[in-house]
Amino acid sequence: MLQVLADIPTQCVSMQDRETTGHVWSIFLAPNQILKAAQKLYEAEYALEDVLALDFEEGFLVLYHFNRWTVDERVTLRVLVSGATPSLPSIAGVFQGAEWHEREVRDFHGIHFEGNPNLVPLLMPAEAVDVHPLVKTAKVRQSIKDLLNLGEIISCTREIEELFAEAEAEDASDA
Repeated sequence: MLQVLADIPTQCVSMQDRETTGHVWSIFLAPNQILKAAQKLYEAEYALEDVLALDFEEGFLVLYHFNRWTVDERVTLRVLVSGATPSLPSIAGVFQGAEWHEREVRDFHGIHFEGNPNLVPLLMPAEAVDVHPLVKTAKVRQSIKDLLNLGEIISCTREIEELFAEAEAEDASDA
């Protein structure tokens, strides 16, 4: 496992095929662990590349991409938050550039980043506070298991395994 995050409680750790996904590690975290994980990555000289969100049936999956230029070890941290009341701690106090990314995610998905020092609209008009153009309707929203692959699992909690269980069962029945 990625040693930098060895003492952070994880929900799922998997190795990815860099050629296919663009990253080496995929790590699911509980929302209350993102700030600790960001601090550990900062101390290990990782750079934040971006923060983005995907709208799924199960909620919003917020992805944080990190890279360390001296080692080929691009990392994606994944945090699943409620679609009804999406909120996460801000990592802008650790990675200054996260402020902009979090503002963009808030504009487009309505996710609140607690502690972001400047959570005002970045790309949306100020009067469009409740307009989030990348939030899907229930009719077109897909399940996380239909779009993501866990990769080579190193460790995984039952909660995350269950998110992907039906897809794995369907794959096995197709064989």
